This record gives sequence, C-alpha cells and structure tokens, in this order.
Amino acid sequence: MFTGIITGVGSIAAVQALGASPTHGKRLTIRCPDHYLDDVSLGDSIALNGACMTVTTWDAAKAQFTIDISAESLDKTAGLDAIGTINLEKALRANDRLGGHLVSGHVDGIGTITHFAQVGESWELRVLAPKALAKYLAYKGSITINGVSLTVNRVADLVEGCEASINLIPHTVENTALGNLRQGSQVNLEIDLIARYVERMLSASPTASI
Repeated sequence: MFTGIITGVGSIAAVQALGASPTHGKRLTIRCPDHYLDDVSLGDSIALNGACMTVTTWDAAKAQFTIDISAESLDKTAGLDAIGTINLEKALRANDRLGGHLVSGHVDGIGTITHFAQVGESWELRVLAPKALAKYLAYKGSITINGVSLTVNRVADLVEGCEASINLIPHTVENTALGNLRQGSQVNLEIDLIARYVERMLSASPTASI
C-alpha cells in the first residue's frame, strides 16, 4: 500500500529488454536521490509513477536500483518503457502518517493531459480519463496521477471520456515529476480504493438467504 505522497523524484536511467519477443518484459535501472535507498532491502516495493514494482537489485552507494516489469504491466501503464523522470514512493509502513489517501499501486487506466497552465500561483491540470473510470471520479474525490494523490476540483463527462480538473500548488509542481507534463502527455491513473469497493457492493447481485 501507498499514500500518494511522493518521497523522491528519480529517473529511469537504462531500459534493458528481457527477451526478443513482445511477450518479454524489460529491466529498468532507476536512479534516485542520495540516501534514498538507505532503508531499502531486496524485494521491497517502490511505486514508479504510481505502479508498484519490486526491487530486484540495489546499490545504496550509487543510489540506484533495478526492477523487472512484465510486458503486461508495460501495456497497462505509461512512462515506464523509456528513459525519463519519474515519481518514487516507498511502500507504506504501519506507523506512517496517511498524508494522501489509500493507494494500492495498481494502475486502473491511462489518461491524457488535455490542459496544463499556471493560474495565479498555482497550476490547473486537466486529464482525460477513459470512460470506464468516469463513475469513480467525483467532485472533491481523490485520484492518483503518476503516483501523486490529488483532489478533483471538477469533472466533465465528454464523448471521449471524463475530464477531471485538478489544482496543483507550487510545492507539488516543484517536488514531483508532474511539472514535466505537457498537453498530450499520457499518465497513469488509479481511482480511489473506497470508490472501487462501493461500486462493487452496489452492483453485486444479492445472495440468497440462509
């Protein structure tokens, strides 16, 4: 589990194919801030742009680690197949503060940035989510974009999907990789965990009485 509060901004430094066919995944080498790996061990979970991955090797002195990502995960995520800046978050510990919201690290869909511009001291970010996720997006509800826990300010149901508008304060832009987004950028989306369970409870067929 995660909180959507980014604990470091790193970068994909190298991408190595694990095989020649489309069914093979890739090995990513991730560089991170100095001392970021001081409390990390083999097998730990770290979210990369919101996708939970397992540390397969790490070198604290070089501040880098590797993960293996399957072809299936590559197909269901954005921004994890090429060199570039990424958001990092270590897995939640039982005694940690829950500063954002409960995040599973499982990407529910890929969104497209439709607008990103400064408004006063803040920034307005709009993302077009797939139609299948529209029912989970609500005014003042939570959404995770590239691993960052954010609050939805407005939703608009469009023919091509659901557009969510979000306000980013300067701190968020400066301390995450969201500042690198542009119109047309693809991002990883995770809906609110509670909304997922509420939808399932409301849609499930009633069981027979015992």
